[in-house]
Amino acid sequence: MTKAIDAAILLNKNYQEQSVFLPENLLREARRQKYIEDCSVPSVCILDPDGDLVDYLLKNGKAKMNECWSCYHSKLYSVLLDDRQVGIIPCVVGSSYAVLVAEQLFVSGCELLISITSAGIITEPKTAKRFALITEAVRDEGTSYHYLPKEKPSALSKELIEHLPENDLWFRAKSWTTDAPYRETTSAIIEMKAQGITCVEMEAAALYAFAETKNRNVICFAHLTNTMAQQEGDFEKGEYFGSLESLALIRSTLNTLNNKN
Repeated sequence: MTKAIDAAILLNKNYQEQSVFLPENLLREARRQKYIEDCSVPSVCILDPDGDLVDYLLKNGKAKMNECWSCYHSKLYSVLLDDRQVGIIPCVVGSSYAVLVAEQLFVSGCELLISITSAGIITEPKTAKRFALITEAVRDEGTSYHYLPKEKPSALSKELIEHLPENDLWFRAKSWTTDAPYRETTSAIIEMKAQGITCVEMEAAALYAFAETKNRNVICFAHLTNTMAQQEGDFEKGEYFGSLESLALIRSTLNTLNNKN
C-alpha cells in the first residue's frame, strides 16, 4: 500500500499560531538602522507591479519619496490624488514579495491596499473592458498556503464585493495565480479555461489569503494586456503604458467605496 506524501508546503501549518517573526518588529529595526522617523504611510496604498505608473508620475513631477516607509526591499512614493495622499510601490512582482510588502504596509498605517497587475488572457471576456476585478483566484502559488488551509478559496471579501459592483471600467472575473509564468503550459491553460478562469497573474491568491487571515482590506485588479507573448505586438497597455487608465481606475475605486460609506 502506497502512503500518500504531502508536499512540504502543506506540512507543519498551525494556522492559529502566531509567527515569531513579525513585520512591525522588522520595521522597528529598519527605522533604527536607517534613522527613519516612526510615522505613518498613506491610508490608501497601491501596488504597481510593472512600475509604469510610478515612472509616469515621477517623470511628470507628481510623485515624491515617502520618508516614513522603512522597508528594506522597496520604495514607496506619495502622490496627491484628488486631495488625497496615496502611496504607490513599484515593481512588487510575485506572491511572496507582494505579501511581504502588504504585511509591512498594514502595520505602517495602510488601511486599504489596491494591486493593479498586468495579466495574461486565458478566456477572452465578453466585454471590451480591460480591467478585471478579481473576485477569486486559483491558488497555484505557495504563499497562500502559509495563511489559509488548502481547502479554502482565496477570494475578495464579501463586503468589498458588495461595495464594488461592475462599472464602465471593470468587470468581475476569476483569476489563476501562478509562481511560474514560464510554466503556463497548454494543458494547464485548458484546465483553467474549463474552470471559467479569465486571466493569469502572480499575486492575487496570496494577497487575498493574507487579507482574510489578517482581516485587511485588499483589492486586486488585473489589467488584461497579453496572451502570453504568443504573437508579436503583445503586452500593449495603451498611452503612457496604461498609466492614465490606472489612475482612472484608482479614482473610480476610491469614489465607489466612499459613496458606499
